[in-house]
Amino acid sequence: MKNKQNEIDIVNLLSHSRHDWMNKLQLIKGNLSLQKYDRVQEIIEEIVIEAQQESKLCNLQLPLFASYLMTFNWSNHHYLLEYEVLGETRNIAQCDEPITQWSEKFLDILDSVVDNTGENRVCITLHTGHTSEETVRFFFDFEGIIKDIEQMTDWLNKVDHSPICIEEIDIDTYQIAVTISLDETRI
Repeated sequence: MKNKQNEIDIVNLLSHSRHDWMNKLQLIKGNLSLQKYDRVQEIIEEIVIEAQQESKLCNLQLPLFASYLMTFNWSNHHYLLEYEVLGETRNIAQCDEPITQWSEKFLDILDSVVDNTGENRVCITLHTGHTSEETVRFFFDFEGIIKDIEQMTDWLNKVDHSPICIEEIDIDTYQIAVTISLDETRI
């Protein structure tokens, strides 16, 4: 039975992926028919950048976090999620479970506090540094409309996030910027 569920999961994953690719191809096809060749070039460059970011994310040995981010927009949320990886590719597998759990909680709360009538976006930037001695940092940047700042502020300030270290918080009605790292001695 476990093997059958695995196969169903794979088929669902491939179905969502195919749907994304079909949307991208339809954008290219539509712009070609309108003879908007500059826009076609932009779309292709966006696809290449997205694929490069997926590759960088996958090469960090964070399978839980990578699959969470890469499939996030397949579910209904009140914002669009983007991500980018900066710095050297290195194995940071020890971050996988804690950063995934923290991110899921943060993004769930964010989903409940944003105004769902606005155009909301979250960008998660993962900065690995340039050497293995540098601290890995995660930057969560939200732009949109927040209807309940207090709930997010309370969670960020009053909850023990260990082994996550919250380094910086900036919140107002139209943006949230949170920088976190991992206390590797507490993993």
